[in-house]
Amino acid sequence: MGSRARMLLLNGLVAVLLVAGSVATAQAAAATSAQQLQQVAASLEMYVDPLPQMPKILGYGFQQGRVVPVNLTIGMFQKNWKFHRDLPATPVFVYGQCADSATFPGPTIVARHDVPLSVTWENHLPDRHILPWDPTVPTAIPKSGSGVPTVVHLHGSAHPPQSDGSAFAWFTSNFRETGPAWTQATYRYPNVQPPGNLWYHDHALGLTRANLLAGLLGAYLIEKPEVDGPMDLPCDADDLHLVVADRSFNSDGSLFMNATGNDPAAHPQWQPEYFGEAITVNGKAWPVLAVKRRRYRLRVLNASNARYFNVSLSNGLLPFHVVGSDSSYLAAPVTVTSLLIAPAEIFDIVVDFASSSPTAEIEMTNSAPYPFPTGAAPGPRTGKVMKFVVTANGPRDAPDNSTVPEREVPYANVASPGPTSATRYIAMYEYLTPSGQSTHLYINGLRLEDPVTETPRSGTTELWHVINLTGDNHPLHIHLGMFQAVKMQQLVDLQTFTDCMTAVNDAVKCGVNQHAVGDVVPVPDHEKTWKNVVKIPPGFMTTVVVAFKLVDTNQPYPFDASAEPGYVYHCHILDHEDNAMIRPLKLLP
Repeated sequence: MGSRARMLLLNGLVAVLLVAGSVATAQAAAATSAQQLQQVAASLEMYVDPLPQMPKILGYGFQQGRVVPVNLTIGMFQKNWKFHRDLPATPVFVYGQCADSATFPGPTIVARHDVPLSVTWENHLPDRHILPWDPTVPTAIPKSGSGVPTVVHLHGSAHPPQSDGSAFAWFTSNFRETGPAWTQATYRYPNVQPPGNLWYHDHALGLTRANLLAGLLGAYLIEKPEVDGPMDLPCDADDLHLVVADRSFNSDGSLFMNATGNDPAAHPQWQPEYFGEAITVNGKAWPVLAVKRRRYRLRVLNASNARYFNVSLSNGLLPFHVVGSDSSYLAAPVTVTSLLIAPAEIFDIVVDFASSSPTAEIEMTNSAPYPFPTGAAPGPRTGKVMKFVVTANGPRDAPDNSTVPEREVPYANVASPGPTSATRYIAMYEYLTPSGQSTHLYINGLRLEDPVTETPRSGTTELWHVINLTGDNHPLHIHLGMFQAVKMQQLVDLQTFTDCMTAVNDAVKCGVNQHAVGDVVPVPDHEKTWKNVVKIPPGFMTTVVVAFKLVDTNQPYPFDASAEPGYVYHCHILDHEDNAMIRPLKLLP
């Protein structure tokens, strides 16, 4: 037997053992029925746990009155976390500067614009995962069969490829094993893009859905006082992060994740979407927050694996003033009564509780079907998110001098695509068994491991026509670049076009111009800015302007964006990303 054959045999044996180990780890989960998960969720009284705020870590320092760069060390730890007063403590994987201070979600990192930050990410996780996973999808698998692979991606950031958190740059505890793209333990974030809201999370190949479900996620903020300050938005105690995520729990308090796939013959564990029976905010199930009659700034992140949220306050009686989306401000605030938030999407909103009705209790509700947009309506519990209890202002409360500004930033939106360096067609496919079970999802009919086809030049702008041939809305995320939708047009005679695309995989040869002639749906005003996630509706061609440069200054990146290992773009439904709706992105100089 040759050396290559022996290696293939060894890898096959490791994979078999890991499948067995993964299934054994999940035997308790396998025995849990949907009804039991609903019963556990129903046993948790709503609105009894106060909404916590995660600890903040400054990503900069001061020296002789000047802001200076700092180096941080942030680890990943296993610990127990209380999601609810009446639920036993839950084993989780979490970020923190030490195990005692680690939280679900992780600490909020506050960075300063144009002040670089270095973070050494350390893996202190155990040898076995706390959740089931599926090595039959493309997955980071240590050769020893021991350790939990992780790697951190700063979502929405402009940074060199070596600090992007490539799915192939994973590492296990104490760097015992590393992936083929791993080069460094310390990541460097220049923080050169416009001020806004980002988040950091795990990005290991094939394990993103399990690692985020376990808790490896946290908020990240870039401040720019000369931009932020003049807007007089609510600040300090009136400026809050809301990290929303659905989770299901077993009766012993442990996190539930399915141990059996929807098509076990193809994938023993993978399912196309994960939907939890409980809604958590900042690591608490259906929390409550006491607020004064004043304005509050709420930075709302949907950190769910697959669930969309369509949130409103007391059924639309109190509006949201949207001031930003993802990592950018808007050109001007937009007032809405409901807000559709895709997985990985962030909205920066102001709520004026001083203008609320005499009712002292205001619920944040959710009406988004799951899967979105054609799935089941949320139930009486997944249709609730949290509660605000409005209390009177006291004599010692400082006056509310905050505002909702009339104008924000001039670079936010593009009135028309304008000149672009290239036009591309990006097609989204889902592959089904004869009985209709999903087996995998691809972009442009290709795997992540296939040769790169998207090679934009650094410093340019491109026009992408994203064609969704599946039944789901997909939150498309691009690493490094920023983009915004400018047109959403329905595809007519969709089945004929889909059949041709499945056979030929060429939009031009399949006559896309004869099919993308249906109704045009306007892009919502509150999404007209440079975003990191764009919703791609099913049966539509969504035209997206993609900028591979700094959008506020129209300048190229101050680093080599063409270096290895490059970047990626993908669907941010994590179950789709893992299997395998993700493609490489290689910038040219």
